[in-house]
Amino acid sequence: MTAIIRLRTLLPTIRRLDFASRSGSGSQCAWSGKGHGSVAVAIDADASIRFIETGQFRLDAPLARAVPFRNVFRWTPGSEHMALSHERRGVDAGVWLFDLIAAPAGESADFVSREAHLCAADRYRAKLTFMDDGFDLEWTISGPKKDEYLRYRYRGSSWRP
Repeated sequence: MTAIIRLRTLLPTIRRLDFASRSGSGSQCAWSGKGHGSVAVAIDADASIRFIETGQFRLDAPLARAVPFRNVFRWTPGSEHMALSHERRGVDAGVWLFDLIAAPAGESADFVSREAHLCAADRYRAKLTFMDDGFDLEWTISGPKKDEYLRYRYRGSSWRP
């Protein structure tokens, strides 16, 4: 099974997410912490798959307070890529992030972003790695005020952190 077919098959089975964020020394955001939540999956007529994510994020000490979160990501399959968009503010305000393509030989991931997504002076990159019951999606965000690393663990309903 090709990687793109495997990903298209896997996406509708995802029900849970667990993630950690780490702000590096160049960050002015201070959003280091951990979160977990659920994923509701919606499959649209164009074969795109939306992840409606809800849960709790807890900042590391000394801030250590829980913050509710809600995100919506749209996965749109192409013949040799998977487009990822962010729709937190609704379908009409969706923001295309990047196309995930098969990783080159020697890469530790199964997919990588074709190009960085630019948001003002910040550059967003991602890589996706298949796991036993889902996949991991790792993000790096760099810019004049950002130095962030996020690791999302998406899993099916049977998985528990």
